[in-house]
Amino acid sequence: MVKRSLMAVVCLVMCLYANAQKTANTPEKEKWFMDLGLGMFIHWSVDVQVGAVISHSMAGASDDYLKRFTEELPKTFNPHKFDPDDWAVLAKLAGMKYVVFTAKHHAGFCMWDTKTTAFNIMNTPFKKDATKAIFDAFRKQGIAIGVYYSPEDFYYLYQHHIPIGRMQLPQHFPEKNPGLMAYDKSQLKELLTNYGKIDFIFFDGPAEGLKEYAWQLQPEIVVTRGQMNTPEQELPDAILPGPWEACFTMGTDWQYKPTNDPQKSGTEMINMLIETRAKGGNLLLNVGPKPDGEIQIEQEALLRELALWNLANGESVSGVRPWNISHEGNVWFTRAKDTSTVYAFVPGGKDWKYGERKDLVLRTLQGNEHTKVSILGYGSELVEYKEGFDAGIYVQSTPVGLLISAVNGQRFYTDRKWPNPVVIKIENVKYKPAVNNYKQSTIDGAK
Repeated sequence: MVKRSLMAVVCLVMCLYANAQKTANTPEKEKWFMDLGLGMFIHWSVDVQVGAVISHSMAGASDDYLKRFTEELPKTFNPHKFDPDDWAVLAKLAGMKYVVFTAKHHAGFCMWDTKTTAFNIMNTPFKKDATKAIFDAFRKQGIAIGVYYSPEDFYYLYQHHIPIGRMQLPQHFPEKNPGLMAYDKSQLKELLTNYGKIDFIFFDGPAEGLKEYAWQLQPEIVVTRGQMNTPEQELPDAILPGPWEACFTMGTDWQYKPTNDPQKSGTEMINMLIETRAKGGNLLLNVGPKPDGEIQIEQEALLRELALWNLANGESVSGVRPWNISHEGNVWFTRAKDTSTVYAFVPGGKDWKYGERKDLVLRTLQGNEHTKVSILGYGSELVEYKEGFDAGIYVQSTPVGLLISAVNGQRFYTDRKWPNPVVIKIENVKYKPAVNNYKQSTIDGAK
């Protein structure tokens, strides 16, 4: 009898545990997320046809504008050049380990085959489930899958005669609007049961009540926005502990903007990735495909420049953690996870020209007889067309820091003017407190 009672108690506890509402990401999955480093954000919806800011033109709009937006734009959305396999291959080349696609932005237009609303991609001339096609293509490249989902829904508000805005009225919050909560949950159920394993979900808006439902449907899913720090268009001043994700555009807007949209340079983009990783975060870099389904050529070109840099230097930003400090002057650092290997990112271009030798003193690194130094992507043996030239690497531990002398000898461009950072891999080193006044940001576990 005692054994039966004990068994009953154990079963009751297990049932309560199984039904408990999950309130956090799984620690192991968060660590995996931190390893990935770089992801592709994709903003694409029905209003891309007119080059508008995605969704937000509906906020505060007149009734006639909303009528045209919701009734006329779906009639002409037909991205006949859509080839997600091209997107996925480009993302893989660029070193992107995960993708986050705007399945539903604030406008409420659904980019999948939903039964919850007629305001969706199946009721357009395109008549194809873009979400499924994108997920299938990226999975084929071994890229993890993420859903962007807006809990706010301007189309729902429009249908229910609620003034359209962002978190300005109680009805904008699913927690305070039972109808909206039920509507959102029905859509999440489709996305998290009909499309296989989803690795991430990005709630752009009030996530309370919905992130718990997402964990209920897929317990191992990682909630990014809604659960962790996800700054837009800015980076923190110092190293942040734990997982976080910086979201950046290549130009000035998230969705395709055909006019008045200068793009970042490839060097700016690469430096942004380096700084993000040096401070412990992931970079979610956005593309805005055109109305016809192609990635605009300016953004494709930037991704291919990133792909070339990644071909040589990918290991320095994937599976890494911050070093004890993020940088010394203009040299940034990352650390290979669970090792004593440090990557130093040294400005290239005019600061370190092709074929030139450079001497560095890294004041916060202490070497020993086992310290090994190499340049990622370059063998440090020959420099093309130069005879009798010493391209070797020299390293010495000194009282003021680690002295490294190396040649930038990897030829990436015909004119030898590759403007992007050179990465020095330094194995078997320890942290050495600086003797100068560098501001140092420390993080647990970086020894």
